Amino acid sequence: MSRFGFVVMPSENLRWETLQALQSSPKGRITFDARWSERGEDILSGCKEALSLSPRSGVVLERLGSLPLHRSGFRGSSSGGSSPGLSEELPASIFSSGSIPDSSISTKHSPLSAAPPSSNEQGVSDEAKDENPDSDVCEVSSPPSPPPISLLSPKAMETAGRIIRFEEEHREKAKLAVRLRQEIQEKLVAAVASAESEQLKRFEELMELKQRQEYQSMRDMMDRETKESMGRQEKLKEEQRHRMKILNLRLREAEQQRLREAEHERQRQAEGKERLRTLNTIQEEILQLNQLLEPSSQTKSDFPAASLSSYSTRGNQLCSQVSEVVRKTAEGEFPSVEDMTVAERALHEMRALIRLMQEEAAEAQEKKRKEQEEEEEHRKQAELQAQQEAQKKAAQSAKEKAQKKGLQNSAEDVTRKWFKELQESAAQCAEAIEQLNSPKDAQTKKLKLELQKAATIPISQISSNSGSQLREIFDKVDKLLSGRAVVSGGRSVSTSQHPQGLDFVCYKLAEKFVKQGEEEVASHHEAAFPIAVVASGIWELQPRVGELFLAHLHKKCPYAVPHYPPMKDGTAVEEYQRILGYRVDDAGVEGQDSFLKRMSGMIRLYAAIIQLRWPYGSKQGSVPHGLNHGWRWLAQMLNMEPLADITATLLFDFLEVCGNALMKQYQIQFWKLILLLKDEYFPRIEAVTSSGQMGSVIRLKQFLQTSLQSRQISPPKGQLGSAFWRS
Repeated sequence: MSRFGFVVMPSENLRWETLQALQSSPKGRITFDARWSERGEDILSGCKEALSLSPRSGVVLERLGSLPLHRSGFRGSSSGGSSPGLSEELPASIFSSGSIPDSSISTKHSPLSAAPPSSNEQGVSDEAKDENPDSDVCEVSSPPSPPPISLLSPKAMETAGRIIRFEEEHREKAKLAVRLRQEIQEKLVAAVASAESEQLKRFEELMELKQRQEYQSMRDMMDRETKESMGRQEKLKEEQRHRMKILNLRLREAEQQRLREAEHERQRQAEGKERLRTLNTIQEEILQLNQLLEPSSQTKSDFPAASLSSYSTRGNQLCSQVSEVVRKTAEGEFPSVEDMTVAERALHEMRALIRLMQEEAAEAQEKKRKEQEEEEEHRKQAELQAQQEAQKKAAQSAKEKAQKKGLQNSAEDVTRKWFKELQESAAQCAEAIEQLNSPKDAQTKKLKLELQKAATIPISQISSNSGSQLREIFDKVDKLLSGRAVVSGGRSVSTSQHPQGLDFVCYKLAEKFVKQGEEEVASHHEAAFPIAVVASGIWELQPRVGELFLAHLHKKCPYAVPHYPPMKDGTAVEEYQRILGYRVDDAGVEGQDSFLKRMSGMIRLYAAIIQLRWPYGSKQGSVPHGLNHGWRWLAQMLNMEPLADITATLLFDFLEVCGNALMKQYQIQFWKLILLLKDEYFPRIEAVTSSGQMGSVIRLKQFLQTSLQSRQISPPKGQLGSAFWRS
């Protein structure tokens, strides 16, 4: 803090000049700097300097010297508005002396005396006064050792003392302020040190955190590298396992390849043996066919000799080709595919030669046939007329018998005789094949099983899926019956392997057809037609199968004759039920529903057979068992007393399957028979039927009423059309 003092001049006119002179002094421009303590400077250093008066103050003193000094005094002020030059000039010189001088000052002299200035100082003062009297006193350097200022007045001395005391008080205040400032600075320094310490602690914590993070990062990196190393090791192990797996796989493939090659070799050997057997079969067949081409084997005198000679020559050439192929295999080699192709081509050509020869023979006989056609036509017309008359008479006779004498209880003598003949023929066949049917050695037993499978399995596969499949089944059975080898169960079998082979196959085929009727047709009525058409075709090619079929059918279903076997004396009830067609076993007699279901299936199969013919046959002869047998069966049924439940069931099944064909064949005679059935025979059926057995009676009644009202009987469901045979 700066202190300023000013002198109260006796004249007011000199006040402003004095203040201006003091202001122009160096002390008048003292500035305060808050950073003195930081630089190590004393805050009162400016007050301790020696004071000197500027040349301007000399002018003031000269003016004051010319005035009488009545009183003089000093007045200290701390106001910042006083002139700094005057307030600092005098006290500074006094303070610089350290104490008030002891010498006395005379009142005669000037109130303020100073040492005479040096010549340089006087010269500078004069020059400055001449050049610019109002210039600042600070521009002239002060004398190095100014003389002390002496105050002559005691009042001035008192004022100076007061000024000193005032200065000391302010100095103490300044020291106190400095101490306070130092304390504040120390507190600030302590606060800053504490903040810096906290900051350092935070910094250390941050560094520690960074160090931990770096350590954790390093550990993570090491763990990652460890995991990567372990992953690479696992990958290497996996690659090693993969290579081992591939190696094992290649080894297995090599082993499988070796096994395949061995299997291929075995298969090649087996195929070679099979081709060899087939080649021998072909050679045997082609030699047998060649015998048909020999002139000595011809019984037809009208066959051209030139054509027969050419056929024989070509047949011998084909036999030579096959013999050449067989000769190659005599050296231990199997026939190749090309050799088999040559042999099969020769066989096909031989068969073609046989067909051509047969066709030529047929053409040779065509003329005779044409000559006989008219006679045959006349004979057929006569037979038809006679048959119609016989039917008319039979119907009339049946009507008369029904009206006069009543109906029969059994079949006619001719029918019973026919029934017995069929049963005797079947029994003779069963006795003839007893050696093969009940074999004693393993080889014959094995042959029996193979022949039975070859005969029955194709019949079990008959369905209405497609005509081509049905034709394949028929060809397989036809091939078996013709004595040729067929493959069954992976083995080749033929009826020529045993003397009783053909009879055995015929017997089993007939038995299988009847079994299909009582099982398959009984469950699915539409299955009757594909089974019946195959049976009809085989019957036409091998009549022996048809006779055995009728024998088996009549034995299991005597109503197909029709025949109601009487109960003889001494016959057990169970045995008589077997004769009537019931199944009797340890559990007892089968139920009526099961019995009627089986009878219905067999009658439906029989009704389908008498109206169907194999479409790929020769169609030259008459049907082996045609619709005339159906008319006979229906007429004889109406001539016999009805049986409860069974008569109505069989009549309905027979008419539903065969009624449409009989209607087209016999027309008005058929409708007369149906009318007779409805008006006269049906009341007899109702009379013998109980209330619990009216189901079949109601079905028959509805069928008769619908047919007579519409004068039409619908074709049966499941009938095979032309589209079926193209499938």
